[in-house]
Amino acid sequence: MKDKFQLVQRVDFIKKMCEGKKVLHLGCTNSPYTNESIKNEMLLHHDLKKVAKELYGFDYDAEGLEIFERTGEKNIFWADLEKLEEVALDETFDVIIAGEMIEHLSNPGLFLKGIQRFMNADTSLVISTINAYSGMRFFIYGLRGKGGANEPVHPDHVAYYSYKTLNLVLERENLDVKNFAFYDIGPEHRPHLHWMYGFINDVSVKLSPQLCDGVIAVCGLRK
Repeated sequence: MKDKFQLVQRVDFIKKMCEGKKVLHLGCTNSPYTNESIKNEMLLHHDLKKVAKELYGFDYDAEGLEIFERTGEKNIFWADLEKLEEVALDETFDVIIAGEMIEHLSNPGLFLKGIQRFMNADTSLVISTINAYSGMRFFIYGLRGKGGANEPVHPDHVAYYSYKTLNLVLERENLDVKNFAFYDIGPEHRPHLHWMYGFINDVSVKLSPQLCDGVIAVCGLRK
């Protein structure tokens, strides 16, 4: 793996990984924003459906899965990502997408152990998550005041990851990182972002790409 990592657009990177592949998408409903994501055409699962050969989805959010069922989605399973041994599915996949979900988990090691039952020797597990060193978020947090209590954070997030910490948690569960990248704010998010935040992000990323929005690790079973 190279020491200098590329700066990518997250959705484009993931879609390219999934082209013509049998794909499992974890956290597929984007809970609790399923309806908003569908309305704004920002739902990653719909993007993957256009490029994957086969597409399956796991999610813990029963309400989001009901929305999916009403809109005709197939191969969707309720799943506790920390108890994947309970999922009634016996399949392996070419690509498994864990997009913006590891930061929601109280016990990421249980997830990383459990997901391996759906992997074979050639499976690529793609994990993307918010960057612990995002320049834009540091700026927003610094302006919000209130003694540090008003953080720019998703209400369901319990952790932040960086290059070092994400690599370590994967290594501990016998997964090898094949590729690592940073991702910038995607065009699907920019129309909903205050212009000042976008400007601060762009300046930060120009100064140093590792101050971008998120990180991506592509990993496989250790051989």
